[in-house]
Amino acid sequence: MARQNAGAGSRIEPSSIPAPDSDRDSPRQGNGFRPVGDSPDLEPDPHSVARTICLRLLTVRARSRHELAEELDRRSVPKDAATSVLDRLTQVGLIDDVAFARGFVETRVRERGLAAREIERQLRTKGIDGDTAEAALTEVNPSAERETALRLVRKRQRALANLDTATQTRRLAGLLARKGYSAGLTYSVVREVVGEAGLHGTADEDAGLG
Repeated sequence: MARQNAGAGSRIEPSSIPAPDSDRDSPRQGNGFRPVGDSPDLEPDPHSVARTICLRLLTVRARSRHELAEELDRRSVPKDAATSVLDRLTQVGLIDDVAFARGFVETRVRERGLAAREIERQLRTKGIDGDTAEAALTEVNPSAERETALRLVRKRQRALANLDTATQTRRLAGLLARKGYSAGLTYSVVREVVGEAGLHGTADEDAGLG
């Protein structure tokens, strides 16, 4: 579907366009594109090259417009051609920074347990503007963020159960800090989990299970 939408204006001929990964070590001439065919003066259309690069990247995963623009620049695609292709892909919905930001937030919370401020920092590196990032982060409310932090710490604490309390606390706090949680939330969650573990340990010892 992606190739049909993006190719509505002109047909892409893969056989005449250098593969993005295969031409990195090849000699480049003129505008940076490798000549094709038997004539050294014949070069592929930069718009077709830009479309092909973008579509190949988008088939791997969703990307922001900024990410695609950076890749086109890295591959020496002329700026006017890059802008034209990016505008067209945005018009047909293949580039959608709002949808990208929402999906990014969802996966970073679900799969990595990141805090909102760390997710926002990562979104900025991908060229997502502040308003779009803020809107995408509205579902990461303080209550949900605390529950995620508790889940992470409880899971990790089980592997640290044989260590002393100070070491557990330090390592658990480091875990949350790396994921972008605030110092206040980190202290509260770690204290709660380590305290629970201590109470359970005491109960086990009293029952002759320690």
